[in-house]
Amino acid sequence: MAKAAAHNKIRVILVTDGDKVAQQAVENIATSLGLRCISASAGNPTPISGKRIVELLKTVPYDPVLVMFDDKGHREKAQGERALEYVANHPDIDVLGAVAVASNTTGITGVQADACIDCQGHIIDMSVDKNGEIKDKKNCSCKPLITGDTVDVLNDVDVPVIIGVGDIGKMDKHDDLSRGAPITRKAIEEILKRSGIDYDR
Repeated sequence: MAKAAAHNKIRVILVTDGDKVAQQAVENIATSLGLRCISASAGNPTPISGKRIVELLKTVPYDPVLVMFDDKGHREKAQGERALEYVANHPDIDVLGAVAVASNTTGITGVQADACIDCQGHIIDMSVDKNGEIKDKKNCSCKPLITGDTVDVLNDVDVPVIIGVGDIGKMDKHDDLSRGAPITRKAIEEILKRSGIDYDR
């Protein structure tokens, strides 16, 4: 399970979505898995700075901690991505991985994911769209590409594991809050698993 965060780097999972639905999903998943969540990081766009998020992270009684970031559809590096970059590069933070959330934002680079989880809950090596549907059949040996308004910055920071998903808490009701947001939960579980971390199931 989670350990006290006081004497070591704080282990964090980055989530590139922060609207109200995503916030509810992430908070509920954190509770059910025995993790912590920085609720103040939620917002569309991210309402607080990366510096403030780190200050809040240093107050948590144990980790890992889920932290949300959101650029509110902006293709350029906006509030969410700037905050994410600050947190990920902070010397007191140990990034375990990121949940890269697809959106319909155009004109962006996207980020290669280690795997994606489709709207049916399958772990796949193909890209997914906002609805969690397979975006393109894989025809090369490259990793699946996730395009979203808050994912490009993941190319500029050290993230050991990136799992791509559709829109958190939505995906045409496949990730509905009433079902416990199972797709997002599985993405977070996969990051924990690949990081070798035990947690409450």
